Amino acid sequence: IFILERMERLLLIVAIATLSSCQIANIIPADKYTEPEPIALTQEQTPYSDVWERIAKNSSFQDQQLDAVTLKYINNYLENPAQFNKLLLKGQYFIYFVLEELERYNLPPELALLPYIESNYDPFSISSSGAMGLWQFMPATARIYGLQDTWWFEQRHDPLISTKAAVRYLAYLHNRFDKNISYTLSAYNGGPTLLEKQIKLNRRMDKSTDYRDLKLPKQTKEYVPKFKAIVELIVNAEKYNIQLPLFPNHSVLGQITLDGQIEIFAFSEFAQLKPEFIYKLNAGYTKWASPPGKTTVFNIPIELVEPLNLKKNEFAQANQINWVTHKVSKGDSLWKIAAEYDTEVPVLKKVNYLQSNMLSLNQELLIPLSNSYNQTFIPYQAHIVSEGDTLWSLGRKYALSPADIAKSNGLKIDSPLRIGKELNIGNKNIYRTINSKKRTILYSVKQGDSLYRIADIFNIQIEDIIQLNSIIDNEIKPGQVLKIIIRAF
Repeated sequence: IFILERMERLLLIVAIATLSSCQIANIIPADKYTEPEPIALTQEQTPYSDVWERIAKNSSFQDQQLDAVTLKYINNYLENPAQFNKLLLKGQYFIYFVLEELERYNLPPELALLPYIESNYDPFSISSSGAMGLWQFMPATARIYGLQDTWWFEQRHDPLISTKAAVRYLAYLHNRFDKNISYTLSAYNGGPTLLEKQIKLNRRMDKSTDYRDLKLPKQTKEYVPKFKAIVELIVNAEKYNIQLPLFPNHSVLGQITLDGQIEIFAFSEFAQLKPEFIYKLNAGYTKWASPPGKTTVFNIPIELVEPLNLKKNEFAQANQINWVTHKVSKGDSLWKIAAEYDTEVPVLKKVNYLQSNMLSLNQELLIPLSNSYNQTFIPYQAHIVSEGDTLWSLGRKYALSPADIAKSNGLKIDSPLRIGKELNIGNKNIYRTINSKKRTILYSVKQGDSLYRIADIFNIQIEDIIQLNSIIDNEIKPGQVLKIIIRAF
């Protein structure tokens, strides 16, 4: 009898669970878990005076009810109007692009304000948990949406590429949660699985499924009111006596495509823009140059696209970076290194005078960054020491400093030269080109960086970083911009 009673109870539980799962399945159909397709935008657009009017006229929060938490955040913003205006200005170059992407997926335009909550519209933003960029992508979600992370490029930081991925994710969440904007926001912050679990739980207990009544983390519960507050201030700016910055309802950001790999600092001089500004618009470029490849794309103010395109070929020919060094680390092989830099093993062996395929730890290899014929010459010429040669006489002969020759050959400046010894002498034209350009670049400190790691990345001394940036107590923090002086080889 006892066994039968237990079996009956078990069958009853299974039946209830089955019924519950069927009810949930009917409420959230399977097709809501798919990502909607984008639509083609028409050329004809409604003539809004600016992006703010475009958001206000189409917002789904036109007549929203303001609860106490939302009012708290509204008052926080109103306490310092100048700071609020400064916050809004950070979206100047990106918000129109975000609006266009949202429209392609038929999403509420107020979601263009979400990066103000996530990152202050700062593409360099990194959270303590490792979320990055305007949209604070975590690594796992970034991988799902194809955002790449290489030694040269972190697409979570790229304002345009990350926006495309984020809008796709928002479209998926909006679709999955039956176009409920509060659920969409809660899922974006706390994760869709947790949200769905709490909705189901409240539904089973016949409780309210309003996001405020769900058992969610405090940060997620306050996320929606924080967002609603900034929407309220934008939609009803006149009511709150807020003077919104003028962001026209057209693109203010354009692009220029250059041949080859380009040094960021050289491009900033060419465009006559501050390097910090170039890095902000192109925050995906995490090193002193764009990634190796056939072309480089830079985001620039749209008014510069035409004049820079007229003279870009001349600039690219004079400023391409064709070589870098690679310090061999554990697990490296010639094949792995060749694949990483898009070159070939025979080329690596040729330019580094390698007789075998063996590598040693911390060995520095010269890497050509193109497979084209005119890029595979060896940028070193040999000099056989003869009687009377000194570092100073060789320096005069090859237009190089004696210190550079000594350093390239592992010699001390006062070392005597052995007759018959083969010295590597840097190609004069290459060195002349390098020495004619400033080698100072800017590096934005990332989460987890240390002075040791940064010095290792750029193959420089920690003391040089400290001295150049007046660093006290060896302390650096994420988002801090450091000046770095690098060597080309």
